[in-house]
Amino acid sequence: MRIALTSVFVNDQQAALDFYTEVLGFLPRRNIPLGTDARLTVVSPEWPHGAELLIEPVGHPAVKPYRDALMKDGIALAQFAVDGIAFEHARLTAKGVVFMLAPTDVGAAIVAVFDDTCGNLLQLIEEKADAVPAD
Repeated sequence: MRIALTSVFVNDQQAALDFYTEVLGFLPRRNIPLGTDARLTVVSPEWPHGAELLIEPVGHPAVKPYRDALMKDGIALAQFAVDGIAFEHARLTAKGVVFMLAPTDVGAAIVAVFDDTCGNLLQLIEEKADAVPAD
């Protein structure tokens, strides 16, 4: 069993697609029209055949209170692993990304939290080599 798809809920699918591809650097994978919305997915350029991130519209009534609560509490909706968090922080900051939490050592990892401009907080994580269990 493996993870094939996970999602983020966004206010505007096209704006989110632009942010996730042009700013974060993900690759577009699927764009299947579904009425006024689409099944839009992106993938990591490092794992182009790996798990897809669905850029999902916020139409369901449960989404707004869920996202509002996460945002109010400063909780990231999704987490992206990076090998060099200082580099990614600098790269994204230069592209105008607003960080709510600069890279911070939390013991087993270094994390940073930023606004995806589409209604979500996202977290970067760089796990420390000595904290990652061996395969």
